[in-house]
Amino acid sequence: MSRIESVEQLRTHYKAVSVRAAQKVLPRLDKHCRSFIGLSPFVMLATSSKAGELDVTPRGDQPGFVGIDDDGATLLLPDRPGNNRLDSLTNILEQPGVGLIFLIPGVDETLRVNGTAEIRADADLRARFAVDGKLPTSVLRITVREAYLHCAKAFMRSKLWDQQAQVERSVLPTLGEMLRDQIGNSDGFETQEQMVARFKQAMY
Repeated sequence: MSRIESVEQLRTHYKAVSVRAAQKVLPRLDKHCRSFIGLSPFVMLATSSKAGELDVTPRGDQPGFVGIDDDGATLLLPDRPGNNRLDSLTNILEQPGVGLIFLIPGVDETLRVNGTAEIRADADLRARFAVDGKLPTSVLRITVREAYLHCAKAFMRSKLWDQQAQVERSVLPTLGEMLRDQIGNSDGFETQEQMVARFKQAMY
């Protein structure tokens, strides 16, 4: 086994970065980035605590649910009801650096954005992202440091959007069954249908 322990050693195993890959990084969101975000109903948010403990969480809503301000220098990400663990938000309080990957169903390319975030609870900002009169508890205000489009290879290899590659939900136990086994709870558990119905009542 050969452990790689330096950038110089790492680089000996890879080709040089292409000129296009090196130059594609933008300091703010251009028209193509904004269009991508406007079509995206799903983003992955990566955060880190001061101790270096990492977390990645999915965030989803209707396409364009992430706002753009300041001519592409700022993103606004509303926080919808979840499990209230607050892993990402707690991390941001300790370490504001964040990374995001935006996805569009059926599109193999992705958009990557890195920046710094702050948690806002301004009434007018929360109202901007109301859905059916329900406001997000808070909004992440993300100052963009860099943004760039990512190539399609990972999605082509995984066939993520290929209908023939889709997995039937029934091949896995329900979430309730898995949680019962994982936490040793012998109480009754929700069926998949009960869980989905409960979630639909608390989407916003």
